[in-house]
Amino acid sequence: MDFMVNRADLRNVKVTSTPHRPLEEGEARLRIEHFSLTANNITYAAAGDFLKYWNFFPAPEGWGRVPVWGFAEVVESRAEGVPVESRYYGYYPMSRELIVEPTAIGASGFTDGAAHRQGLAPIYNRYLNTDNDPAYDAATEDLQMLFRPLFGTAFLIDDFLAEEGFFGASRIIFASASSKTAYSTAFLLSNRPEVSVVGLTSTPNVDFVKSLGIYDEVLSYDDLETLDTAEPAVFVDMAGSSAIRARVHRHLKDSLHYSCSVGLSHWDQNGPLAEELPGPAPVMFFAPDQSVKRVKELGPAEFQRRYGDSWGLFLARAKNWVKVEHFESAEDLKNNYMAFIEGQAPASAGYIHSL
Repeated sequence: MDFMVNRADLRNVKVTSTPHRPLEEGEARLRIEHFSLTANNITYAAAGDFLKYWNFFPAPEGWGRVPVWGFAEVVESRAEGVPVESRYYGYYPMSRELIVEPTAIGASGFTDGAAHRQGLAPIYNRYLNTDNDPAYDAATEDLQMLFRPLFGTAFLIDDFLAEEGFFGASRIIFASASSKTAYSTAFLLSNRPEVSVVGLTSTPNVDFVKSLGIYDEVLSYDDLETLDTAEPAVFVDMAGSSAIRARVHRHLKDSLHYSCSVGLSHWDQNGPLAEELPGPAPVMFFAPDQSVKRVKELGPAEFQRRYGDSWGLFLARAKNWVKVEHFESAEDLKNNYMAFIEGQAPASAGYIHSL
């Protein structure tokens, strides 16, 4: 069973079945147990062609399988070192199963060496064995699916901005401040005395964002123009709305020192503008590139130590910020997917799905 999205119209979805095929030598069949659904998955779909997210899991012409993060169990294997009943955390399609070609097999996990995944970001091709993953905790499996990939991006944004001295700014402004990636990043930045953290969000989400207790200031998009224009700022755009981005740039002008594009929670509002924006040109942040750079500079052990320390602190707070719900039908998946597509999913939503 596969949940398919029309690549030209993200509101057009269908559920199809894929014929069962025997495994070839070197392959393993994984039964996808469950996965999280967040606004981040809408970013994967909206940027599917530009950032090659559609390439990870092939689909019929014109259709795509949206990537998600979750857990799967090996139910059949012809790959030595990947035994039946072993479990892996990683990047999966919205499907019931995935056939992989394990390479670089070790105690920690394996890399899918399938031909169609060559040349794609390595971080998405690695599957981690839950028996040997130091970040895995069975008691918090739901939270790991919901937050671990998003927190990884947040950790890298925080690290990047600090490495750059916050571009001389003393204030970090987020659009789509209620998104999990935004408030994961805001949590990390709230522990840095050099900067204050400002959240921009839709009016219905203002109270939720304030309740997190990590933003120094929270404004609705309607009040965006009340932002102080004297204090130098960095804009971290999780929304992807051309109109919001333009308003931030026009209002802050020269006090905006850096503009960072990360997410597309407002995916249907991301269009070109007729005129050039004041201030710095927006720069796309691609987490896998920053990860490769910092692992090389710090070394794997130090990078993992820093990440692990931050992850533990975050998880202790984040468990109070979401309402986890489990769903098991394709119809529920469609309904929740459409809620994110239309921007109607509650800010506190923690959706876990299986097919």
